[in-house]
Order: sequence, then structure tokens, then C-alpha cells
Amino acid sequence: MVFSRLCVSKTRAFSFVSVLLGGVLSVGGFAAPQALWAAEITGAGSSFAAPLYEAWSAASEEQTGVRVNYQTIGSGAGQNQVLAGTVDFGASDAPMAPEKLHKGQLLQFPTAIGGIVVIANIPGIATEHLKLTGPVLADLYAGTITTWNDPRITALNPDLALPDLPVAPLHRADGSGTTYVFTEYLTQVAPQWRASVGKATSVAWPLGAGARGNDGIAAYVHNTEGSVGYVEYAYAVSNHLSAIQLQNKAGNFVTPSAQSFAKAAEAAVWAEPDLTASLNNTDGAGAWPIVTTTYALVPRTAQQSRQGKAVEMFFRWGLTLGEAESRKLDYVPLPERVKAAVLQRLATGQ
Repeated sequence: MVFSRLCVSKTRAFSFVSVLLGGVLSVGGFAAPQALWAAEITGAGSSFAAPLYEAWSAASEEQTGVRVNYQTIGSGAGQNQVLAGTVDFGASDAPMAPEKLHKGQLLQFPTAIGGIVVIANIPGIATEHLKLTGPVLADLYAGTITTWNDPRITALNPDLALPDLPVAPLHRADGSGTTYVFTEYLTQVAPQWRASVGKATSVAWPLGAGARGNDGIAAYVHNTEGSVGYVEYAYAVSNHLSAIQLQNKAGNFVTPSAQSFAKAAEAAVWAEPDLTASLNNTDGAGAWPIVTTTYALVPRTAQQSRQGKAVEMFFRWGLTLGEAESRKLDYVPLPERVKAAVLQRLATGQ
């Protein structure tokens, strides 16, 4: 009798979720609730997206029955893993090139928007009090500015007592979408960086130490005085790290926040049919200058399989019912028209 009631309860809950999320399980022969109950899917890639996907998984599992085993290995490795077929979905902050998507038979779509912030460990300087411009930040990473009391920095911060402390720039040691977005920003604001280093998921850094993942950068900066690094905003908040103010395209010094990320997203131009966009250095008085969207990569060939339907269920839940979880972590949900296009792609595989 108890077993019977439990089955009825699960069936009703699962049917409710199927209707709520657009009938995901009613296509491809997966109408039966037992088909995906307690399914586990694997994903790998972006450390930028890791807090979000982990939060979506924890919040959605009871409703969808889908559990996500996500490996934080960096965007470049995530792209390679999904191309090799070793995971059910990949995650990357740098969009995959169209020719690679076609060859790998992959569906790519954005899932959320977030900010990349610059963190520093400077004794005596309180959180978000330090101000930098894009060209000065590029010079910190190029080695042109070597101490925190350099005249160019003190001129921007006349009220701060900056120490005569060596600058220790830190970068990602793995192939990273966060690096792609950060170096793209530097190419936009510093011509010398564009000419000498450029943008990529992995570049030939002029100097500095490397660490793996956003969590590796956060830990290093936390433990190293004089260091400066770049991380997804959630890592700065959760580790209580000091994020700097950056001057944006409008000439204003902006504090990183969900609101300043959203202002950048509002000004972005989304390319069709790829649904990709560069959110760096957009117009707007209050826009944060280093913002990105993160992308999921899903094999088209697996869409009618049990695992493929579970992947669809997970992302459909995240993009609709998961928006509250996104906001808790200071990610910005996709604009409504972009979200609608993504949901259509999930439904059709096109």
C-alpha cells in the first residue's frame, strides 16, 4: 500500500513537471514517468557556469528527477569532452566556432549572463575601493606597471594609501572561457595588448603565475598579498574577496553587481541564428565592462535518447523555473526573446 501511494505520488509530480516544462517527456517515446525518474547526466567545462549548474541541479532534482554530475575543468576542456562524446553536455563561455559545431553535430545555446570581476589582495584597501581603468589593468598584466603605488594608479585613487608592494598578476593555467572574455576586453581597451597578446581561451601571458579554474584563482589571490586576478563574480562574493571598480565605456567607475551586469546585457546585440553576443565594453552609464554569457553544448544525435531528454529537461527547468536560483548567485537571466529562442531550439533540436 505504501509502495503504491509512493508510485502514484511520483507519477503525479512527474506529470506536473512534464506539462509545466512544455511537455518535454511527451515526445520521442518518453511519456512514461519512469523513463527519466532519477536519471543522472554528466556535464563538463566552464568554471564560470559551475555555481549556476550546481544550484540548478540541487533545486530541480526533486521536481525533475534529473541529477547532474558536473566537472569543472574549464571551457576548452569542456568543448573537447563533448566533442569526444564522453559527457552529455559541455559548457563554455567562449562560443564554439560554427564549423566545429557542424562537424561535431552539436547544438549550442546561451544559458545565463554574468560578470567577470578583477580581484586584488592589497593590505589596507577595503572591498571595492580601488579604481582602475582598462589600459591600466592591461599594463598590470603586461608588466609595464610593477608596484601598487605606481603614479598611474595613485592618480586614479588619491584618497587611498597604496603600498609600495609588487604587483603579482595571476591568470588561468587551463583553457578558459573566462580568459577569453577577459583578454577580449583587454584587446578592446588597450591597443598594445591587442597587438602583442590578443584574445583566446589560452594566451601567451607576458608574465605572472597561473592557476586552474575560477576557484584556483580565488584561492591564490586570497592567500597572496599584492596579487591581482580575474574571476566570475560568484567566486569573489563567496570567498569575500576585494573586487575593484572599473571605468566603463561611458567613462564612469562602476561597481560589479547584478544590476551593472544587466545594464551591459541590455545593450548587447545578439547574433542570429547563433544566439551569440559580445557583452564586453557595451554602452550605458551603469554598465559593467566585462560581462559574458555562458553556453551549453549538446549533441544533436543524442536528443531522442534517454540521456538527451534528461539534458533537455534540466536546461528547460533552469531557463524557466531556475531563474530565482540564477539571481541568488548574481547571474542575469537571458532576455525574454533570447530565452524563447533557446527553448524553441531545445524543443526542435535546430
